[in-house]
Amino acid sequence: MSETPLGFLLVEVARLYRARTERAFEQAGLGLTSGEARTLVYANQRPGLRQGALAEAMNVEPMTLVASLDRLETLGLVRREPDPSDRRAKLVTLTPAAKPLMVRITATAAAARAEVLAGLSEDEIAMFRASLEHMRDNLVRAARALEDA
Repeated sequence: MSETPLGFLLVEVARLYRARTERAFEQAGLGLTSGEARTLVYANQRPGLRQGALAEAMNVEPMTLVASLDRLETLGLVRREPDPSDRRAKLVTLTPAAKPLMVRITATAAAARAEVLAGLSEDEIAMFRASLEHMRDNLVRAARALEDA
């Protein structure tokens, strides 16, 4: 029997992990998709970042981010304000209402992650993270080279 190709395995694990996280958020009653929760986490880590830069940091298309931000803004969890240095650009910040939700998002995601990583040592997890970051960097570098060509 041959090995599953690495790319197939990576995509399958990512899909299953996302589904597990979605289910965890549903069970926790957060009322958010994993994409919306991810948007809140990134906005929390990078307060006041421009909307376009936030999309780039999350590695999503700007229109994908806009849909999440529209919903999060409707829920009163984020605020988009004009950038004083470029009024066409919008700065994204969390509202005070998002702060208690961040605690629940973090706890829910941590529980799902612990389930996914069960049986792996701290060293294995660190090595896995470093490998994924290296792969991501390679892919980003290759994509930029194609854009520059």
